[in-house]
Amino acid sequence: MSQTLTISTFPLEDGTVLRDVPVAYQTWGTLNAAGTNAVLVCHALTGDTDVADWWGGLLGPGRALDPTDDFVVCLNVPGSPYGSVSPVTMNPDTGERYGAGFPAFTTRDTVRLHRRALEALGVQRVACAVGGSMGGMHVLEWAFETTDSGAPFVRSVVPVAVGGRHTAWQIGWGEAQRQAIFADSKWRGGRYPPDDPPKKGLATARMMAMVSYRSHSSFEGRFDRDAMPEKDGTPYAVESYLHHHGDTLVDRFDAHCYVALTRQMDTHDVARGRGDYEAVLRGIEQPSLIVGIDSDVLYPLSEQEELAEHLPEATLEVLSAPHGHDTFLIELDALNDLVSAWRATVRPSVAA
Repeated sequence: MSQTLTISTFPLEDGTVLRDVPVAYQTWGTLNAAGTNAVLVCHALTGDTDVADWWGGLLGPGRALDPTDDFVVCLNVPGSPYGSVSPVTMNPDTGERYGAGFPAFTTRDTVRLHRRALEALGVQRVACAVGGSMGGMHVLEWAFETTDSGAPFVRSVVPVAVGGRHTAWQIGWGEAQRQAIFADSKWRGGRYPPDDPPKKGLATARMMAMVSYRSHSSFEGRFDRDAMPEKDGTPYAVESYLHHHGDTLVDRFDAHCYVALTRQMDTHDVARGRGDYEAVLRGIEQPSLIVGIDSDVLYPLSEQEELAEHLPEATLEVLSAPHGHDTFLIELDALNDLVSAWRATVRPSVAA
């Protein structure tokens, strides 16, 4: 069950100062007396804090995220409709939903807000941060957080299916999806009534995203040119699949949130304001498990190979499966085995 804590004031990178900022979270296990056994799980774009639901294969005794040893924490990203500050939460200065007026969060803003939340929970240092896709962006950004003494706040990192910065390819996918939302007739000058959302635009954006999350071989192997019954309304099985996922997201998500989160993802660049990109990557000195997917067309394996080439303490592992980017949400046993084995090698150095 998700819980919520409130940060009294929080300044964003652009100078905006927010008041009474809610952060939703879930935890498993017990924080040790030193506050150092936290394992932070960072969720993907339309995910929530319920790790047991979408990464249950990694969570449990003897698994990669082990509540008998770890204090497992997942914090909801600002901009998401699942409890943290977002376009659907109340702006205390106006008494109305933020809506289109929701301020622009960066990946760094998210990490800084989440650090405030972790400290409110009593966390002094994080043993490991792990996450895929958008979550992987936050994992990489966490690598630059330090304690008052200058030590890394997060002692080891596991970014999955992500690169060190959002490329033109990924920004292009996100912008095309946003334009699908903006083209909806319900999107009236950048805002819409809560009771009359741009459902068609959001569904179309999700359909576009689902294509990028899979691969040619995945679609061919699953659908080929299979036809659907005439009553279904879509000639081909792949069309029915895409419409289903579009409609399902509309039932559980918000268009303003989708826009806010995809724009936040576009800010991902670990080198922004820090110097030369490769030199900045070399500055991530924590033990790092880089997990790539050989069929990923959205965040191709070359991006994880680049990370592994430059991070000094990196181990590269590859999930081999036809599912594309979504492999990290499908092949859970394989991912659990990779993360468990790696954590066993670094745990002695990060447990204190």
